[in-house]
Amino acid sequence: MSRARGFPEDGELVVCTVKSVKNFGAFVTLDEYDEKEGFVHVRDVTTGWVKYIRDYIREGQKIVCKVLGVDSSKGHIDLSLKSVNEHQKREKIQQWKNEKKAEKLMEIIAERMSISLDSAYDLFGNKVLDAYETLYGAFETVAASADEFRAEFEGDWIDVFVEVAIENVTLSYVQIEGILELRSSAPDGVELIKNAMKKGEKAAGDAKVAIQYVGAPRYRLVITADEYKEAEEIMKTVSSAVIDDLVKAGGEAVLKRESK
Repeated sequence: MSRARGFPEDGELVVCTVKSVKNFGAFVTLDEYDEKEGFVHVRDVTTGWVKYIRDYIREGQKIVCKVLGVDSSKGHIDLSLKSVNEHQKREKIQQWKNEKKAEKLMEIIAERMSISLDSAYDLFGNKVLDAYETLYGAFETVAASADEFRAEFEGDWIDVFVEVAIENVTLSYVQIEGILELRSSAPDGVELIKNAMKKGEKAAGDAKVAIQYVGAPRYRLVITADEYKEAEEIMKTVSSAVIDDLVKAGGEAVLKRESK
């Protein structure tokens, strides 16, 4: 069961099902937004001239689109297929699948508590969504460590939530850490260090990176990725960007690795 939602935001990626294809574009329904209808104009199907639109999009197909514009008063949602690259498509489809699984887990929790699914959302589901943005993200957090979750919420439902998460969620990511030792004796040294860390975060692109203050001059660099090789590459890219920027500004910087 999908939670009722309003309209997507401009720039958002959405999972759609193609309902009908015309020469001028395709009509789709948005799977995550109560089957609201959207439209992909032929010019937004692919880059370049389209001779046969069905070479690129067909009825019944699951696609990932970018929201170009929304007119909620008329119920119009304009979408682009060509604006989504393969990496974004894979990532969004996986996120969508994860949320579908999370909804099934909510059904299990509701059944064990002998309440309806709607009551489960009213009692705690919506609060969890507000805190974690995605249900599956909450279940993953609990499967990794339930302590933070237990400290954030209260209620008899928590034990059941934790139980279901541990039983059904297998963590599919790896996390590596390192310690950045950053020093600058310049009058604006603090700002130089902050700027260097921003350069590192920018170099990470869409990768999941966190730089946490430990205690001067130490900053913990945490990389989360699907596999170790990818995590190591991201670690190298981010740390190099931080170190190079601070050294060029006259500071000192070094990465010391820690195992997690």
